[in-house]
Amino acid sequence: MSVARDEDSGDDAEAFTTIYRRYHTRVLGYALVHSRRDVAEDIAHETFLTAWRKLEEIPSDDPLPWLLGVARNHRLKQLAAGHRREAIAERIERLSDERDTAAWDTGDLVVERAAGLAAFASLPETDAEVLILSAWYGLSAARAATVLRCTKALYYVRLHRARRRLARALQERTHSPAARLDLVEGNRS
Repeated sequence: MSVARDEDSGDDAEAFTTIYRRYHTRVLGYALVHSRRDVAEDIAHETFLTAWRKLEEIPSDDPLPWLLGVARNHRLKQLAAGHRREAIAERIERLSDERDTAAWDTGDLVVERAAGLAAFASLPETDAEVLILSAWYGLSAARAATVLRCTKALYYVRLHRARRRLARALQERTHSPAARLDLVEGNRS
């Protein structure tokens, strides 16, 4: 019998609230053992989002192992995403080395390779993903939105914000207001 169908639990929202209140601290604690606070909070959030979506699958007798298994899966996914991001940064660096150039030419903007890599590496995973889909894979807004499972409009918002964060990070590393303006204004798709 699942938690959602347990007669003592009432409706789905009540059952979920009971599980959340009882186990959130323990799931967050598990995630904190393995990750930084901000990442651990994301893992706990994703775990309970999954729990809400799969409420009927949660064992009514002991939900904690199920929840920790879900948290582990989310932690491993985030770890893999971090490795992919590092691999992409290494690939960019390797390609830059192969070109034997000390700068990236991005249209009207020339950025020192080290500053560009450092700026990209400093971005949150979500920003890096949006920029990679756009710049690295060259996906259209509609296709990138499909990958991210969001609307095209939301994709444009996320892309705009990611570009602005990258521009700020570049500005901090190059101290060039022109670089920031060119990156934000000149690379619109």
